[in-house]
Parts: sequence; C-alpha cells; structure tokens
Amino acid sequence: MEVGVHGGAHFQLVSPDDEKRNTMHRIVEANFLPPPVAEAQEKPRILIVDNNRDFTLSARLGLERTGRYFVSEENEPAKAHQTAQRVKPDLILLDIAMPETDGGEVAARIESDPALHRTPIVFLTALVTQAEARSGLQIQGHPFLAKPISVQDLVAGIERNLPAHAVSS
Repeated sequence: MEVGVHGGAHFQLVSPDDEKRNTMHRIVEANFLPPPVAEAQEKPRILIVDNNRDFTLSARLGLERTGRYFVSEENEPAKAHQTAQRVKPDLILLDIAMPETDGGEVAARIESDPALHRTPIVFLTALVTQAEARSGLQIQGHPFLAKPISVQDLVAGIERNLPAHAVSS
C-alpha cells in the first residue's frame, strides 16, 4: 500500500496467476482520509446527530454528493456535545427521539457551551408530519424537519437555517 499525494491510499492488487504471466497490475484508488482542512473550511460544516447509523450515513452521503457541505456524523447522543466542540459545525441536525440522551438534552448542553451556543440546531423527528414541519412551528425554540426526508428537503432546511457567514455557494 502507498499513500497518494492527495491523501488517497493506493493499493496494488496482484493475483498469483498475474505474477506468473507478468501481466499488467491494476491500481485501485480509495480515499479513506478526511478531506484536507482547507477544503473542510471552505464549505459549511454540518453535524448530524442521530442514533440511527443508516440515517446518518445516508444523509451524509446525500449531502456530500451535492458538493456544498462538509458533513460529520455522531451516532452516540452522549458524545454529541464533545463532537460538536471538535467539529465546530455551522449547523447541527439533531434527532429528537434517541435512547438514553434525547435531542432536547443534547441541545441544552450545546446551548450552554459559550463556544457553541450560537450554532443553529435543526431538530429531525419522525414524530411530526411534513405539513407540521412546514408550518413554521418550533420545538424548544428550534426549527424542525420531519423524517423521512429527501436530500432536496434536507438541503432546503439547512440553507434556511445556516448563518449568513456559512452559506454555501
């Protein structure tokens, strides 16, 4: 294995038969490293906190495919505040109904942190309908989005709530 110039890992795969026939080797490139710091700083940083790993992975991949955001995930609500301190997100997408520590408790911890208290929090919940989410109502003073949610609606919700200094282009 060799590490590429741009942080990608290059693996050279050679089967035993290929060695005997001296045929061409195939190079497979995969990037297992996070994007360079400069790239992450250029895009708005979004933190998704949800105990459902399938949801956070799907949402992260969908948002990253837009090319507009640097997205981090946290699947353990008890670690969400610590992750937010490390990531310094421009916006947090936070599930409400999670075991052990619910979204309201996580939001309270973040709001009590002087370094994070101005970070917008958008709740995600399957406990409301799409119509209720569009009504402009808030939960604990925060906007919310109804799950399940499309990437298009997720992007729209993010863009409505991103601070002006973090708006993606």
